[in-house]
Amino acid sequence: MSNDCQTYDFNTVIDRRNSGAIKYARIPAMCEGTNDPDLIPLWIADMDYPTPHFISEALQHRLQHPILGYTDLPAELWPTVSRWIENLHGWHTQTEWFHFIPGIVKGIGLVINHFVGKDEKVIIQPPVYHPFRLVPEGNNREVVCNPLLENPDGSYSMDFDNLEQITDNKCRLLILCNPHNPGGIIWDRATLVRLAEFCHKHSIIVISDEIHSDMALWGNTHIPFASVSPKAAECSITFGAPSKTFNMAGMVSSYTIIPSAKLREPFFHWLDVNELASPDIFAPIATIAAFTHGAEWRQTMLREIEKNILFTENYCANHIPSIKPLRPQASFLSWLDCRGLGLTQVQLNDLFVKKAKLLLNDGTMFGTEGTGFSLLRVAYCEQVRVSAIYPLHPHNPYQRKSHNLSLFHLGLNHGEIGITCASYSTTKANDYLHVEFSSHQRKSHNLSLFHLGLNQTPPDHLRLSSVRVQIPWLEKELFL
Repeated sequence: MSNDCQTYDFNTVIDRRNSGAIKYARIPAMCEGTNDPDLIPLWIADMDYPTPHFISEALQHRLQHPILGYTDLPAELWPTVSRWIENLHGWHTQTEWFHFIPGIVKGIGLVINHFVGKDEKVIIQPPVYHPFRLVPEGNNREVVCNPLLENPDGSYSMDFDNLEQITDNKCRLLILCNPHNPGGIIWDRATLVRLAEFCHKHSIIVISDEIHSDMALWGNTHIPFASVSPKAAECSITFGAPSKTFNMAGMVSSYTIIPSAKLREPFFHWLDVNELASPDIFAPIATIAAFTHGAEWRQTMLREIEKNILFTENYCANHIPSIKPLRPQASFLSWLDCRGLGLTQVQLNDLFVKKAKLLLNDGTMFGTEGTGFSLLRVAYCEQVRVSAIYPLHPHNPYQRKSHNLSLFHLGLNHGEIGITCASYSTTKANDYLHVEFSSHQRKSHNLSLFHLGLNQTPPDHLRLSSVRVQIPWLEKELFL
């Protein structure tokens, strides 16, 4: 669409510090009690983009009614979700297969408590989303690991030989991440068919967490696990929600889809009798709005995510080749292979937090297979990207003895141009610093450099020698 920027805002920085946002509230707990104001939290999986206006407007419309009382599920809820899934993923579902669940992680716990005996086991495939391990362990179920195979290009494949070896008659459940978190892998049909064959043969139920299914990138296509074969349909419990795609994570709008009556009927009954199947008044409204009006917004959002992924890849390739991001096929998460830095995990975390001022997910939370990795959320607006460019560099190659120069923050007021190169020189030596920035913005008016940190270097020993400002869309450069 030609007027995306006019219709949807993916550039404005929204201050969430006093909104109860977890990304800020938990910084002290994650950083040894400190709350560094310069720290950029890019760890938790929600976006910095505004929740789409059609969702907010639907909620505001309901709030105009003076009574928030008991309500039934809207009749159009499951038909709306079903149409979205069929249009986007080609999976024809029936409305009786759907049921509300109070969150996907909670849903994992509910399935475990209903279907998995105390003496039975749960299979996971690390590196993988950490609640897949924590929830069964917390419910006193044994967890059996079927680690993914790392391919030469950094992607992953399932290890079916190992799966055969670790499976016994006590294995009751396998939790599948589809698409995969943290790797962003979209599992191909052949892999899913083979997994379904295996699990059906061994009477293993498969929870397929498909929370990132609507975020396929680069023209990739998500394949719902339950859709690949009759055997997959017979053993599958699918989880989904609009919350990741439409940035409404605080709205519990999760659902399960179970084609098999053998699994569906007792589980749905158990949810109902335990009063676990009723959402709050707002979740269905938000879900219907998202899946009715969200197609165009979704496409625009995904293009923004792709820009940020390309930026991360290019910056690492040009400045930090020891860090190798795995390009996700789906999701807004970038799995950073930092093993080339030669650091311990403690040193790596310390590098990002204390020097780069970036709070990321520690790779080891996804299993020992994540050692040497960090997970970066790339669903941030352009101004955050620009301000984070220089701090991302773990080892400042421009440091010279006491000349420790740090550029912490680039401010773009109304900014629609970017500094692409700034050169600094010292009077003590022929020592030049070149810092590169990137921005695809247009027609700038007010550009300002807010904060320049000079650590240990007297100001008179350093001078700004040149700044080159590039306006890509006009193919012009200005020298200041």
